[in-house]
Amino acid sequence: MGAGALGCLYGYLLQRKFEVVFVARGKQFEALKRGLKVTGLVEDFVRVNAVDRPCDADITFVTVKSYDTEEVAKSLRNVDCGIVVSLQNGIGNEEILSTYLGRVLGGVTTYASNLIDYGWIEFAGVGETFIGSMDGKICEDVLVVVEVLRECGINAEAVSDIVRRKWIKTVINSVINPITAILRVRNGAIVEIEELWKLASAVLREGEEVLKAMGFDVELEEVLKDVVTKTARNRSSMLQDIERGKRTEIDFINGAIVRKAEELGIDTPYNRALLLLVKSLEKFLTKCRS
Repeated sequence: MGAGALGCLYGYLLQRKFEVVFVARGKQFEALKRGLKVTGLVEDFVRVNAVDRPCDADITFVTVKSYDTEEVAKSLRNVDCGIVVSLQNGIGNEEILSTYLGRVLGGVTTYASNLIDYGWIEFAGVGETFIGSMDGKICEDVLVVVEVLRECGINAEAVSDIVRRKWIKTVINSVINPITAILRVRNGAIVEIEELWKLASAVLREGEEVLKAMGFDVELEEVLKDVVTKTARNRSSMLQDIERGKRTEIDFINGAIVRKAEELGIDTPYNRALLLLVKSLEKFLTKCRS
């Protein structure tokens, strides 16, 4: 559900073993009706079953942008969507989905995919995928989803701490995504330019403080450095959104950290500044287009 960069990659990988339906819209839907081109780690062109509205399924992987989650949840309640798994960036998507759909699983993935053009993705990196229930229980649904992913060669693991993992990924994204989007640089610039690393470290420290106040005792500097180094040539999803003149997920990433920090009585000026800068950039680009 949401056949963009990540949705198409997962659909492509799952199609090795299972019948997959790609739910897309607009120009992406029209392109996918002709087929999906995959480059990067794989060079392939495959026919896919593309539709422009949800349909019944055994498992529904939700990969839409966070700001579209509620609209998608409302449409999914009109079909039998089976086990629902969010593989989305940011915080709050599972809660929105579960309001309309009942039980929803959370997912965190480090697989990398870039949307080169409509109907064309770059498979940019193999990673890991963690699936879990938001209440921490490794239930049957979690095991079923992990087994399906593994059957298709996807590195997948059932975990009991998916909430913690989602917050950690969000803190890492709160550093990489807005900095690369504002400056229009690839991820590697964050470690290559001394001043950017100083900024990144300051943003990261705020996120760590919030996580520790939530009970998640973490030290993420080496994690951040490892992610940036391994994805040095990648263009973050937020950078891709800005380049395409689209709305970003900043409200669900840095915005989520700022809101949680306010609840906990923590000041996060760097995250707030990045939030305001990206939202200003969105409005500026919208004004330029009009």
